[in-house]
Amino acid sequence: MYNQLPSKRYDHTIKFLLKVLPSPATILDLGIRNPFSEIMEEHGYTVINTNGEDLDLLPEIVKEHNVDAVTAFEIFEHLLAPFNVLSAIESTKLIATIPLNLWFAKAYRSKTDKWDRHYHEFEDWQFDWLLEKSNWTIKETEKWTSPINQIGFRPILRKYTPRYYAVYAEKNVR
Repeated sequence: MYNQLPSKRYDHTIKFLLKVLPSPATILDLGIRNPFSEIMEEHGYTVINTNGEDLDLLPEIVKEHNVDAVTAFEIFEHLLAPFNVLSAIESTKLIATIPLNLWFAKAYRSKTDKWDRHYHEFEDWQFDWLLEKSNWTIKETEKWTSPINQIGFRPILRKYTPRYYAVYAEKNVR
């Protein structure tokens, strides 16, 4: 299935994951099972997904599994209080990606799907601060663009402005 998904974002994300957490490893992937879950499994990871629970209301769900790492790909921007989930994670490794705030685009909001909305549009420093305040130390980061094949001012900007931010962090032992 992976070869049928034309996604530069998926390619960058799996390369980043393989670099910071070589397979095999058992991962708790926040969010429902999705095409990227299959990509991770194809690369030797054992993936456990959450079941669509509201992580703002039930942050303790992240404690239900003993895993090598927690991943959150495009999840934290949907939460009202990502600090609570980040603080509750007991695994010592976190790999996350977020879409970055773009000065030329408003926060994303689906008009038909209440779960497909961004409450946060982070700048990299804001996400770093959130991780630090929730007891994580950032070990590695990476950014990439998300160009689209359209004509116009915004598509040109998307070719040069980073859209995604990936972070590998380790939990501070208290």
